Amino acid sequence: MTLKFMEQTPLKPELMTCPHCGEEKRIGVHSHQERRYICHRCGRTFSETKGRVFFGLHYPIWVVVLMLTLLAYGCPVAAIVAAFFIDERTVLAWLHKAGQHGKVVQDQVVCNGQVELGQVQADELWVKVQGGKVWIATAMSVFSRLFLWGEVPPKRDKSLIKRLMGKVREAASSVTQAVLIAVDGFAAYPKAALQTFYTKLYTGRPGRPRHLPWPDLHIVPVLKHYSGRKLKSISRRLVYGSLARRTRGLARTAQRLEDDLFWCGVVYNFCAIHTSLGSTPAVAAGLIDHVWSVKELLRLRLPNQPLHAIV
Repeated sequence: MTLKFMEQTPLKPELMTCPHCGEEKRIGVHSHQERRYICHRCGRTFSETKGRVFFGLHYPIWVVVLMLTLLAYGCPVAAIVAAFFIDERTVLAWLHKAGQHGKVVQDQVVCNGQVELGQVQADELWVKVQGGKVWIATAMSVFSRLFLWGEVPPKRDKSLIKRLMGKVREAASSVTQAVLIAVDGFAAYPKAALQTFYTKLYTGRPGRPRHLPWPDLHIVPVLKHYSGRKLKSISRRLVYGSLARRTRGLARTAQRLEDDLFWCGVVYNFCAIHTSLGSTPAVAAGLIDHVWSVKELLRLRLPNQPLHAIV
């Protein structure tokens, strides 16, 4: 019995790029059994996994896809090890490759100037790791539910917020759109946003051009007031325009945390259908034209192959 997730997808030479010479059009199938292609320009053959997450792995593709899908939806590594008898180091190596792949996908597909930001929610929380703690800072477009970017540094400071705001700026489609940035009470946010969301005013005079904040930029900190551990009230105040939480458990390393962040983030953006949207956040944001499977996401070859050839 062969279940759906165990089925092999047909070979598609039209989606391949020769890793040897860069040819994109003159690609044919060399062997269906070995799943290899041939480039009719340079005459060399190559595996379908060359340049992808699956390259060099000693397991069938469906096994890797299944394990990474479970990880993306919160299955603990220990449960996978116990249920499937796969070495923990192997599972973590797959997660690392998938996390780094997801980070590149996030950078090239989301943070490339196509997103209508609308309202942006930014927040941070700290996480225990071996030897101390690290911070996770994330930003999300509220209307499309699109995860924009995340950072995993050892401390919360101005440089962290500046990097996060910089990636949000890279995702924005234009400087004329209205943007509402809702943040927590960390004082670094307003200044970092004003130093990021600006245009340069050139006057022809010597010196640095003046930086003008976007015409429809609004920054609103959301302050939470506690009595002990109990939340008493929430207040909002406008600092520009016209208008830390704890985690549940211990992570091993900051790198493991980053892998989890970006792998879960891209699966959420491109593969997980959001009930209120009826589709994925990436489809709602207009970045792709259909819901990707996890296998499609992992098969995406970056950075050499154009994205339009995949979607």
